[in-house]
Amino acid sequence: MQRALGVLTAVAYVTLPLGSKTFEQLLVPTLLVGLVYGALAIFGFPFAQRRGRAFAVAYVLVQLPLGFAVFALSGAAVGSVLLLVVLVAQAVLLLPLPAAAAVAAVIPLVHLDMEWPDGLREGLGTLAVTGFTVVVTELLVREQRARAELAVAHERLRGYAAQAEQLAVTRERNRVARDIHDGLGHHLTVVRMLLQAARAVIGTAEPERLDSMLAKAQDQAGLALTEVRRSVAALREPRPEPLVDALRVLAAEVTEAGVPTGVEVRGAARVTRAEVEESLFRAAQEGLTNVRKHADATEATVVLDYGRDDLVRLEVRDDGRGMGDDPGGGYGLVGLRERVAGLGGEVSVGPAGGRGVALTVEVPA
Repeated sequence: MQRALGVLTAVAYVTLPLGSKTFEQLLVPTLLVGLVYGALAIFGFPFAQRRGRAFAVAYVLVQLPLGFAVFALSGAAVGSVLLLVVLVAQAVLLLPLPAAAAVAAVIPLVHLDMEWPDGLREGLGTLAVTGFTVVVTELLVREQRARAELAVAHERLRGYAAQAEQLAVTRERNRVARDIHDGLGHHLTVVRMLLQAARAVIGTAEPERLDSMLAKAQDQAGLALTEVRRSVAALREPRPEPLVDALRVLAAEVTEAGVPTGVEVRGAARVTRAEVEESLFRAAQEGLTNVRKHADATEATVVLDYGRDDLVRLEVRDDGRGMGDDPGGGYGLVGLRERVAGLGGEVSVGPAGGRGVALTVEVPA
């Protein structure tokens, strides 16, 4: 817009010598004063626009009488009116809209020296031109402002999209890490305990018993491989068997690994969301893995409680040596809390009665 106003100023200055048919023109003073006015319009306007409101007001107060002088010296030339129209557009860019409208209302007063019928007619025509200039310039300013705001909004949206993408990547990494820990870690723990048991009795046990232990370790290694493939592929397939059956299979694995484990179901078992059952199964895995690795327990129990309609509660308790110094500091429990919190549930770890530890998970059904 600034460039367009500069071009219009130059065109208006070139047309000043044309004067008008009605009034006499003083050519040399017109060109000199018009040159000063044009130079200020082209070079002074950007300076005032950058320096703030005080310079803007000063610019308009200087240009307005200069424009009146050019109009009078040029004999009411069309070019002088165009220069005043440029001033109106610049006033819209520099001043609040009411002030710019006041400038537009003052400019028709250049026709006061005319006979009143002609002056009134010319003044109304000039007022229409300056008013139209105010409206058009204001619309252009608002369009430019809207485009700038839209560009800023687009930039913010790109930033938000990048943040959302990074958050999604982080969440997926955490999910895969939890799956690896809960699934692969569980099966490898069972494999290690079976191999330890086999080595402990390798010199005294019957071949059939050793073969059974090694076969179970092999099966667990196969399940671990399945978990790895499942995590790498980032699959979320629902568990094919019901949660109660999956917990019984898990308890049987732990029992075979050396810690007798039972499953207790309270209330009528019901089907819940796949992500709820997955989280409860992973909680049982984590709890029993910790029992085998840290508790020195002689037995453990998994309790699945459907007694409330609005949530499902799972508890893993043992009769081991109790809570350590930092019962909630391991990655497994941190990941479990993240998984359950994503479903609106809660995880707690505390003493199990007089002895041992109880891991409790409550998830909305």
